[in-house]
Amino acid sequence: MQAEQVIDKILSDARAQADAIRKQAEEREAAEMAKLNEELARFEQGTKALVEKAAADERSQRLAVARMEAAKEHLVSKVALLDDVFAQARQKIEKLPDGEYHELMAKLMTAAAETGEEKVVPGKNDARIDAKLVADVNARLKDKGKLTLGDEKHNFGGGFLLQRGKVRTNVSIDVLVGQARKDLEIEVAKDLFSNNADAGRSR
Repeated sequence: MQAEQVIDKILSDARAQADAIRKQAEEREAAEMAKLNEELARFEQGTKALVEKAAADERSQRLAVARMEAAKEHLVSKVALLDDVFAQARQKIEKLPDGEYHELMAKLMTAAAETGEEKVVPGKNDARIDAKLVADVNARLKDKGKLTLGDEKHNFGGGFLLQRGKVRTNVSIDVLVGQARKDLEIEVAKDLFSNNADAGRSR
């Protein structure tokens, strides 16, 4: 083989080997690019999901805050309504006709008497808790005992105390109305939390 032929053979083999190496490199580069594109697609999809989740979380949080604010306003309006209702209730009790007021206090006193030996202490502004009322209650108590009307008055408006030694049972109008309000506020709270729970389930 002549020198030129040897050189041509070497060059041809070199070109073929270079082409093979280049082809392998291109294939490897294409595979790497495909892998990179796939990873980028996954990353973008994951990022989009995170963004959507963050947006959904923020939306849910804002809705929860809005519901809480609405619930607070609802509660404030109910409290204001209760203030008005029970102020009127107190006035209605205080302004009852004498006969109705006498009967109401007689029933309360009869129910509150534990031994029948208590002393009745009227409120400072309640002239209708008198000896006649106490006598009526004693007639209802029969053999249970005999209440006595105290000379002093207690520092509240209407109603009375039953006192036996150091034990006092407060049956003032303020206490009666306050207890009724407390019971109703418990119902209002149950209603409020029930509404919040329903709203939470509806999301």
